Amino acid sequence: MNGGALIVGRAVYKTYDTGRVKVEALRGVDIAVAKGEMVAVMGPSGCGKTTLLNCLSGLDDIESGTITIAGTDIAQMSDREKTRYRATRMGFIFQSYNLLPVLSAQENVELPLLVAGVGSREAREKALGALEMVGLSDWRDHNPSELSGGQQQRVTIARSLVNEPEIVWGDEPTGNLDSENSAEIMDLLCELNATNGQTFVIVTHADDVAARADRIVRMRDGLIVDDGIATWTAGAQ
Repeated sequence: MNGGALIVGRAVYKTYDTGRVKVEALRGVDIAVAKGEMVAVMGPSGCGKTTLLNCLSGLDDIESGTITIAGTDIAQMSDREKTRYRATRMGFIFQSYNLLPVLSAQENVELPLLVAGVGSREAREKALGALEMVGLSDWRDHNPSELSGGQQQRVTIARSLVNEPEIVWGDEPTGNLDSENSAEIMDLLCELNATNGQTFVIVTHADDVAARADRIVRMRDGLIVDDGIATWTAGAQ
């Protein structure tokens, strides 16, 4: 199943214990994502979509099973190693943008590079390049409150891509946008996927967003009930 796959989850279980009740968020999930593939994860609210994304990316620990990225079992990494791995090889796009209101667009994009120890001049150059890539060079000095929702999401995308990650995780990346802005953001993500060969895993409720992916994985009650049609083949690089 995992020949040529960049991301592999096998028999993944995750339970949330609130003290009053235990919620089985993932109940033995198997999934593989090929390098350069764009996968959409769909399903009703509470089915485990975001939990799956968080576990695959190492944001959440799992109870049992294995998750490997590029052949490395992330459970064997220390918290520090996982944090560095995410900072240097992953990008994250969230529905709520998560931009710092006191920083300009450019400064928001620079931030993950500075945290990762990149020098200020190099961080600035890379941030400007990322903003140009998403069509926001002219807005680099504007704070988030001065930007539209679509522009804020473009800043978020620039920030997620500024470290040239192998994998980009999106949790409802168009959830707060109208249909026109949503289509533009997906145009951008598909272009980046095709041009840069980056791997995208996107959680979404929107059929039109999912339709742009190479494959749709459908979840229900903590399980994958339909894995779509895989576009990768065993031995693919």
